[in-house]
Amino acid sequence: MESYKAGDIVYIFYRNPHTQDVANIQEATIVNNPESPDELALFLYETYYPLTNEIAVYSSQVEAEQAYQQFF
Repeated sequence: MESYKAGDIVYIFYRNPHTQDVANIQEATIVNNPESPDELALFLYETYYPLTNEIAVYSSQVEAEQAYQQFF
């Protein structure tokens, strides 16, 4: 995983919770995890998500779009 810091803007694939077969590229912000200040989290749609190796995170929208075309 790249080295991110609080305040970084990144791009992720986000699945619509109501329609699981739909995925979009969404902008998210890297923040300090409010539940564990020593860890980072993704902030997206007013929700914090743990920043783990299980989430594909891209530093640019172009990079995310290229990966999206490859996977979807």
